[in-house]
Amino acid sequence: MSTKILILGGGGMVGQKLAHRLLDHGLNGTRDLQITLHDIGFPEDGAPVPDRRIGNLAEIGQVEALAAERPDVIFHLASIVSGEAETNFDLGWNVNMHPTWRFLEALRAEHEASESNYRPRLVFTSSIAVFGGPYPDKIGDEFLSAPQTSYGAQKAICETLISDFSRKGFIDGLSIRLPTICVRPGKANLAASSFFSGIIREPLNGQEAILPVPDTVRHWHASPRSAATFLTHAAGLREEQLQNRRALNLPGVSCTVAEQIEALREIAGNDVVKLIKPEPNEAIMKIVDGWPRDFAPERAKALGFEAETDFKEIIRVYMEDDLPRA
Repeated sequence: MSTKILILGGGGMVGQKLAHRLLDHGLNGTRDLQITLHDIGFPEDGAPVPDRRIGNLAEIGQVEALAAERPDVIFHLASIVSGEAETNFDLGWNVNMHPTWRFLEALRAEHEASESNYRPRLVFTSSIAVFGGPYPDKIGDEFLSAPQTSYGAQKAICETLISDFSRKGFIDGLSIRLPTICVRPGKANLAASSFFSGIIREPLNGQEAILPVPDTVRHWHASPRSAATFLTHAAGLREEQLQNRRALNLPGVSCTVAEQIEALREIAGNDVVKLIKPEPNEAIMKIVDGWPRDFAPERAKALGFEAETDFKEIIRVYMEDDLPRA
């Protein structure tokens, strides 16, 4: 019997990376997959998944209809990004939190109506934005989740909901706190972190890039390729491995913007680096100043999660996977 997979946010960059990985490699040894992508739109040259549903999870009836199909594995990637959630308070909560609550209630209803004890594995893409300062030098697995942005609060609440619905046995959920995904292909989005990708992507494509923060800013990164492997690996973890702690800090690379730029210089040369133009932005600096900078994700590493080990490797992943198509 096919494994039914639902990807919410399947039209976005990470959703598309995940879909391609599933088509190319299967899911943890299983190749017989029935994949459904759901999003408000899809790229024209996107992953060739036949079942692509266009819809808005914030609309009444959407999540209930998807839950009624009883997927075996659900990847919940759907959200609006950090900068947009911060500037549009109502939209952030209406997209990033309320549909998740309704979806979990719909899955609970399917569980309670099922004679076969329906209980899907749900992997939720959370964020390091669930943390707030003051920070230690490295954030360990015991550090308090205390968000200082609306986006972080929305993600933290979804984590708690998923943990409680799992504790009650309605779902088998797991929240993975992604590093900032870099280098993102395509155009810049409204995330406050967008410039981390832009200062690498644009110069490599011969375009000027704006740097809105000082080059002393330090941050936590992983590539889109790692994001897709994080998701598939999370889907295969056994419940007992989680020990009732259903949110994980994931591996990544901690570096300053200056170290990012130096890695770009080593790979692509000075002429490329000259396309980066400092242009301070107080609003972005204020948001970024409250973000965590480095982690010691020992639980995730012990569970087999892996990422890049330096920023040059992250740049090379972009050059191998996305630059030829840019």
